[in-house]
Amino acid sequence: MTHFFYLYRLQPFNNMQKHTLKLWALAWVFTAGFSATNYAQDNLVNSLKLNASENSKELYQFTDVVDVENTSIKNQGSSGTCWSYSANSFIESEMARMGKQPVEISQIFSARNAYIEKGKMYVRMHGAVTLGDGGAFHDVMNMYKKYGAVPQSVYTGLNYGTNRNHFAEMGAMMEGVLKAVVANPNGKLTPNWEKAYTAVIDSYLGEAPEKFKWEGKEYTPHTFAKDVIGINPEDYVELGSDLNYPWYEKFVLLVPDNWAFDQVYNVKVDELTETIDHALKNGYSVAWGGDVSEKYFSWKNGVAYVPEKDWEDMNEQERKEIFEGPKPERKVTQEIRQTAFDNYTTTDDHGMHIVGISKDQNGREYYIIKNSWGISNDYKGYMYMSKEFVKYKTTDIMVHKDGLPKSISQKLKI
Repeated sequence: MTHFFYLYRLQPFNNMQKHTLKLWALAWVFTAGFSATNYAQDNLVNSLKLNASENSKELYQFTDVVDVENTSIKNQGSSGTCWSYSANSFIESEMARMGKQPVEISQIFSARNAYIEKGKMYVRMHGAVTLGDGGAFHDVMNMYKKYGAVPQSVYTGLNYGTNRNHFAEMGAMMEGVLKAVVANPNGKLTPNWEKAYTAVIDSYLGEAPEKFKWEGKEYTPHTFAKDVIGINPEDYVELGSDLNYPWYEKFVLLVPDNWAFDQVYNVKVDELTETIDHALKNGYSVAWGGDVSEKYFSWKNGVAYVPEKDWEDMNEQERKEIFEGPKPERKVTQEIRQTAFDNYTTTDDHGMHIVGISKDQNGREYYIIKNSWGISNDYKGYMYMSKEFVKYKTTDIMVHKDGLPKSISQKLKI
């Protein structure tokens, strides 16, 4: 909602009053602008509460076909850090795949470091980069390479008196600092702004440890990443699907949260699910980014699919029964997918972790999805997403390069 303020005065403002008014107005604009970004995740979760049927779980009969080992369900709280939770969950499953004992990795350590780098990019780009909590899977890998990793028990990010993430105040403070820097009041930037910006983040999340003890041994974030977690960030690839770019080459994923302007490989829509299927059946899980803000995505019931009719074309009874057992699905083509992306009906809302394949009572396959919204839904934090939904609403996926089908690896020259 836009707010309008009316000021009545009989006398004109003097210079000091004008300056004060300008600062007040800028502060209000900065805060209002941040609120829209920072509360996006909370608004998304709340908007999905109505997408539910009372007896959905009784009417779906899922039988798991593939189940890749994964760690416990987490809750990202009131923060837009799904990308970090899902990517670190993905890394934890990679540890299990490699025969290691998975350790819960600090999701907020990854986020903290990404926020620092995002702030630098924001200043370099004169403010022309999206702020807020959002990010991408490659941010976690990039921060892993640059900063290392730590266990959740060492760095919880809860340095401000709560037992769950609540980033609104911190985000407003971060944005205020960055906008002041971009305004460049001295006419020349000093190196101190980075210290001031980092100090804001660390005052809320805690300073990053230089050394710590874990299971009786001392580590740095880099040695912990190397010796305990043990993945190679260079082994992971991201795939997207966009008709505007050549197939099997890299392109910049044009979504607001790709503040780092990283590139993904371009494959055809059917090759996205071909890759996911191949990876899962060979023990590799997949990080998934995409759109969940649809009437046919139900977090409560743990089901997402693509009905034959658009919501606007359904009658009242069809809407009521949308999650009451398996329904016929629309066949998603490359053109349907592209149109949805280009007209903003597919956006980069959320990141989750694909950990298996399941079938309903009619034999239709779904991906088993691990979310980071706690255990409040019908399947205790997991859900079932149809392959047509994945084709339609995926923005990108991340997988180990060895999890790619051979034919796709050859096309990508990996």
